[in-house]
Amino acid sequence: MTHDPSLDSGRRRFLGLAAGAGALAAAGVPAATTAQVATNANIVILGAGAAGTTLANRLVQRLDGARITIVDGSKQHWYQPGFSLIATGLKPPQYSVSRTAEWLPAGVTLKPENAAAIDPQARTVDLQSGETLEYDYLIVATGLMLDHDAIEGFSLDMVGENGIGALYAGPDYAARTWKAASKFIEEGGAGLFTRPATEMKCAGAPLKHTFLVDDLARRAGTRGKTEITYAAPQTSLFGVPIVAEKVRMLFGQRDITTGMQETLRAIDPGARRATFDTPGGPVEREYDYLHVIPPQRAPDVVRQSGLSWADKWIDQGWVEVDKHSLRHRRYPEVFAVGDVAGVPKGKTAASVKWQVPVVEEHLVAQIAGDTTDASYNGYTSCPMITRVGRAMLIEFDYDNNLVPSFPGVIAPLQELWISWLMKEVALKATYNAMLRGKA
Repeated sequence: MTHDPSLDSGRRRFLGLAAGAGALAAAGVPAATTAQVATNANIVILGAGAAGTTLANRLVQRLDGARITIVDGSKQHWYQPGFSLIATGLKPPQYSVSRTAEWLPAGVTLKPENAAAIDPQARTVDLQSGETLEYDYLIVATGLMLDHDAIEGFSLDMVGENGIGALYAGPDYAARTWKAASKFIEEGGAGLFTRPATEMKCAGAPLKHTFLVDDLARRAGTRGKTEITYAAPQTSLFGVPIVAEKVRMLFGQRDITTGMQETLRAIDPGARRATFDTPGGPVEREYDYLHVIPPQRAPDVVRQSGLSWADKWIDQGWVEVDKHSLRHRRYPEVFAVGDVAGVPKGKTAASVKWQVPVVEEHLVAQIAGDTTDASYNGYTSCPMITRVGRAMLIEFDYDNNLVPSFPGVIAPLQELWISWLMKEVALKATYNAMLRGKA
């Protein structure tokens, strides 16, 4: 085959765009400014994940004299957008693992344990060690919990064996998921891909895993002996109608069947049988590969704090905040950011990139005795991988409007190599810059 130098030139231009824009997560969100506000405010941040760490790094640049304490018992920081790549053999588990402490700025105190209780009236947080922290301002950035116990017959020690995958539980479980998925790809059979009825982080991840396993089976020459079914409790394949229709068309083209309004309730791993609740009653499906994504909820410490919504998401416990300011609706000194925030969209790392500057502006203004009109519009981004080397860069807001960062350059509903690069190359660099408060 004759080598075409123009292809190399095009690739270099695309790589320059992908790496230089940093833009997948949120083009146009400024880094923290250097203007500082003098204060002795006592700020407690619960959680050192993407949201808590990013906010801590930005606040130390904005506040002079503040006491900032971050509470998190996890020694490891997980780059969660990498889990779908690990679960299909495209990255090793170490790709998503770093140390929590290495991302935190000087001047921030890390309490390497978890919160045991929150009292928003007394403005205190009790730690698991028995220590009590007082606060002037509280940032709830705990992330969410995976309720695996809600699925009868399932436990995490099953992952990787007997055809069971569960990529959400962590990088090691994502690697175990690949162990089960690769065997399915090699041997064929019936594959079931699920998602929960609750709100969830990165709602595109179940679709990505389905698309990737389909593509890898085609590449292995075994797709003809596999049946792939995507079973979901919802009535549509994605929360944004135009995207749902595109996914439906792609599923049709690739012989991926759907079981809508089906909620995984139980599994019998010995018989390789899954039971789904449907409007017409229980339905049993046999499987050779089952990908489990459990219901997702706020951590117990949040649900028991009195900070959760009382009239919606009652079974999930997301923090009751104004969807634009992310300030608590009853406790003005409390904010929530990231997965635990009770807003209609925004459980992605890209959303964090837009949410954190809004919380930062409102908190700094409040400390300074001022106000701000900073507003989060629900920005959510999903680089939806549809095959190895191709993805759709889908970005949308609260109103389900598509809000592309590169209009005229990257078409949101086209399967493009550049969109794949955004996921596979540019996103992690952007994420790391975000953690440092620099993007």
